[in-house]
Amino acid sequence: MFDGFALAHIEVGSGSLRVRHGGSGPAVLLLHGHPRTHMTWGKVADLLSPHLTLVCPDLPGFGRSYQPTDAPDSRNSSKRAKAVALVELMQRLGHESFFVAGHDRGSLTAFRMAMDYPACVRKLVIIDGLPVIEHLERADWKFARDWYHWFFFAQPEKPERAISADPLAWYDKLSPSLMGTEAYDDLVDVIHDAGVIHGMIEDYRAGLRIDHLHDREDRDAGRKVTCPMLCLWSLRDDLEQIYGNPVAIWQNWADDVRGFGIDSGHHVAEENPAALSQAIREFLEMR
Repeated sequence: MFDGFALAHIEVGSGSLRVRHGGSGPAVLLLHGHPRTHMTWGKVADLLSPHLTLVCPDLPGFGRSYQPTDAPDSRNSSKRAKAVALVELMQRLGHESFFVAGHDRGSLTAFRMAMDYPACVRKLVIIDGLPVIEHLERADWKFARDWYHWFFFAQPEKPERAISADPLAWYDKLSPSLMGTEAYDDLVDVIHDAGVIHGMIEDYRAGLRIDHLHDREDRDAGRKVTCPMLCLWSLRDDLEQIYGNPVAIWQNWADDVRGFGIDSGHHVAEENPAALSQAIREFLEMR
């Protein structure tokens, strides 16, 4: 995976970001989800790199990127703060404007980046994600049953203690055959780091403390994503089952949105990289 890519640690104002970058063509920033690192994009990167320049960082708080400083409202782990760091990363790599694709937790930062930096984000791809406020306002017993970790992770200290006691028991769906040995080994290494566990949990705390407030401010002000947007979701995951058609929800947040489901479980970049890569490439090449 990542054939011909460079691995670097790049300093931005808030800390160091671990990033792989390579390929040829217009630049795309790929943002992973929980609990993954940038390595989740390896198969997708190899399929897209002949056509696009790909920048694949570990999100702040994840992998081997910097750990945001704690704050009572988790503001330094907010998606707004992460968007600031990642826009700076792209500028340091010479990309003043670029495409963004985010999966799961990474989709929240991608969305925030498109909202806060419309001059930078040319097109937006959201994979298995909705704005935080949509999750919270639409939450019902099925959300609480299946996505209970959102509310557990919002509690102080206990989530870190529970996960760190046996990380492989908590993340019991990890598979080297699915992820690839290098990606699996990388993830097993970082989930045994107590600092990384804390950073990943803070990402969720920020969602329930401050991210939803940023979403509400935008909604109340009538602000929307102005660039073209593609919404994708995994058909063998539960986003559509809980919320209905995700495109209908995103139409409240974006001026130009289309989308469809992909035959995959939740970690689509690993489970069906060919279909995901094709969807991303076709959308980014549309005029």
